[in-house]
Amino acid sequence: MKPSVLTLVALVSLTLGAVQVSQANTGGVKSLRGDTELSSQDAADALKGPVDQDKPYASDYVFQPPLIPHKIRHYEMSLNANKCLACHSWKNARDSGATKISVTHYQARDGEVLADVSPRRYFCLQCHVPQVDAEPIVNNTFERVESLRQ
Repeated sequence: MKPSVLTLVALVSLTLGAVQVSQANTGGVKSLRGDTELSSQDAADALKGPVDQDKPYASDYVFQPPLIPHKIRHYEMSLNANKCLACHSWKNARDSGATKISVTHYQARDGEVLADVSPRRYFCLQCHVPQVDAEPIVNNTFERVESLRQ
């Protein structure tokens, strides 16, 4: 009986040792990178292509910021310039054929109506994102709000 107990103890200690070595190589972190060592660097995936479409995306939930249905690469967005406003501001939307930004973007925090876009709404990419032709990294079972189903 003693030899089998010793064998079992040796087997368990070898297994624990292998797990500790594996965790030492990855820092004990399991991520979407897989079992890659933290000190190694894999080549970056190619950039995903933007999805261009003629019409806006349908909303999935109430008060969802609209998704951007076109390329925005090289659009300047700084304190001095906002390329989005060249087409989407109320002044330019009719001529460009773009969707006007919401009236809420012209309101200050306290509800005061402003003549220009509110500073807290000026950087569009805080809320609005372009879409790309990528598969979801994590599967989900999200369903649209019933009132928004088409």
